[in-house]
Amino acid sequence: MKKIVVFLFLTASFLGFTQEETVHSIYFDTDVREIKPLQAEAVVYFLSLIDTTRLQSVSIYGYCDDVGKINYNYKLSQDRANSVKKMLVSKGVKYKIIVKIEGKGKVLIDEDLEEDIPEARAKNRRVDVVLNFKPLVVEELNIPGLYKTIRKNALVGDRVYLDKLLFDSGSSRLKQSAIKQLETIVVLLKRYPNIQIEIQGHVCCTPSFHKDAVDIETRKRELSKNRAERVYKFLHSRGIGKVRMTFKGYGNTQPIGKDEQFDRRVELVITKI
Repeated sequence: MKKIVVFLFLTASFLGFTQEETVHSIYFDTDVREIKPLQAEAVVYFLSLIDTTRLQSVSIYGYCDDVGKINYNYKLSQDRANSVKKMLVSKGVKYKIIVKIEGKGKVLIDEDLEEDIPEARAKNRRVDVVLNFKPLVVEELNIPGLYKTIRKNALVGDRVYLDKLLFDSGSSRLKQSAIKQLETIVVLLKRYPNIQIEIQGHVCCTPSFHKDAVDIETRKRELSKNRAERVYKFLHSRGIGKVRMTFKGYGNTQPIGKDEQFDRRVELVITKI
């Protein structure tokens, strides 16, 4: 039975750092150690969505299910990891940034707790490609009418740009650092209950004939809207009434004019005070 290639995107934040870690998992059939052409194409697509200018290191870890002898599974997991490494290098990933290639052997499961043992074993027959990115350095933008937070004396038309409310390429997922800043915004919106906002989503780097970008989760060209909606839903989940908020995707129509990373953003615009 052919397995479906599944993308697993995990963003990790570490105390004191803004370094990000993204994991891409590649799944294998039983006893298969070579990556298939279709899987390789999926990895190439995945790599096309990341910000390679910030890519610092790559680690590759191979795994097996819990069936078979220990030594055989260690060798199989290492072969799987090496197969993925060769593919990545052939697709242009520099060998020097691949800092670790390791077979982890088999992953044990508790058969008494697993409801679907075959599915659990299928998820363990995989290689994890772990991408570590350089910290995102956010500069002072110094743009008139653009503020870092909601001011006590806010005016209609004020734009609030949160320097941590930035997104990975192709993604509308909120990072942990963004959530922390949004929690502060929740406090301010509750402090100033008359303020209403429009949540504006933006993207970067799309061709001029495409006003929006594709969201890797929905595969639809609605990324800026999805980013805005994700913030809208988060604020509502923290007690901010829907009547105080609207959201809209602006695509690539409002670039800041700085590095493209700053355009993968959501801004809050004061619409009523």
